[in-house]
Amino acid sequence: MKKFFFNRYVISLFSTILTVAFIVGAMKIVRKNYAEKKIKVGFIYIGDTGTAYTNNFYRAQTELEDAMGDTIETVAKFNITESTCSEALDDLIAQNCNLIFTTSYGYGEATKQAAMAHPDIQFCHATGSNANTEPILANYHNFMGTIYEGRYISGVVAGLKLLELIESGKVKRSKAKIGYVAAFPYPEVISGYTAFFLGVRSVVSESVMKVKYTNTWSNHTSEKKCAESLIEEGCVIISQHSDTTGPAIACEEASNNQGKVVFHVGYNQSMADVAPTTSLVSSRINWTPYIIGATRAVLQGRKIEHVIKTPLRSNDCALGFSNDWIEIIGLNQLIVAKDTEKEINRIIKQFKSNDISVFKGNYTGVNPFDENDTIDLRKPFIENAEQSAPAFHYVLKDVISAE
Repeated sequence: MKKFFFNRYVISLFSTILTVAFIVGAMKIVRKNYAEKKIKVGFIYIGDTGTAYTNNFYRAQTELEDAMGDTIETVAKFNITESTCSEALDDLIAQNCNLIFTTSYGYGEATKQAAMAHPDIQFCHATGSNANTEPILANYHNFMGTIYEGRYISGVVAGLKLLELIESGKVKRSKAKIGYVAAFPYPEVISGYTAFFLGVRSVVSESVMKVKYTNTWSNHTSEKKCAESLIEEGCVIISQHSDTTGPAIACEEASNNQGKVVFHVGYNQSMADVAPTTSLVSSRINWTPYIIGATRAVLQGRKIEHVIKTPLRSNDCALGFSNDWIEIIGLNQLIVAKDTEKEINRIIKQFKSNDISVFKGNYTGVNPFDENDTIDLRKPFIENAEQSAPAFHYVLKDVISAE
């Protein structure tokens, strides 16, 4: 009987040792295969590193290269127009890219067509909104940070400065007018300037805003002229959704050369270098977390949305301050109002705990392309609830004018 139990013990121990050895060996093989695997990652850019928008993506590309080392090879194509995106995609495909990031809204259709033709390649389109429309493709994805959070906080910073100007007697409450240089009347732009405006109004409830469209994403001259016009109309804070430093320079010149009371809020880059006495703050999307996460997913042979978990439907990703996808940059401590940084940190904490609603209030919004399409913000609108691309597309009646 003792011999029987001894033999059972020896057999059981031997089996356990074999099982452990098998698992350890398998893990070594997996690690070895993972370490030896290498993929090529392509990027298509609308501009070059001289433009803030493209440079933010390129910064993510270089951080990807630092993070992933020899497991990846990158190739980038700059200054690709929307009409030549298909050619750029074909070139990256011919270079055997396993993963391709396209970084302008207008690239969406061409990128999805390429994904249909090449199901073995993963395509990730930034700022787009067509990943979850038919046909839904397993290898086509949209992604974007919830930038309305950064816009709102930038508005709060502007509002605190505006309040300081009012309390010091430099600006009358009845003249609390702000201006906005906007690219196009697209939902992304309208959502952004509305969030900014509501941030200002959370501090100075009497404020109103004038929006001027340039109908271009990046034209220094027209952006500067729009800002100058807004300043002449009495706007004391100028912000922008456009790619150049034109509006910031307009504010700096008006303040220093003409004695105007005016300050600036930027986007995509700190503008304190060109407007050191008027630039208050900027915000931007941090593209690095998604780009690194998507690349790791492809390396591991996993679905991107299983690696980067967000509340959105399949094939789309959006996150904000809670995951460092949104950044406040260029805070000019020399000119911002007292306790501004403290207020920024307080609101970021609210965003992280999902304890703040931006698009709400006693406002009626009107679709600029259909006056019969309206929204009542007494019932809050939840931005990015269905997609990563901004969806709010209403101009707030009586408090925002746009031309």
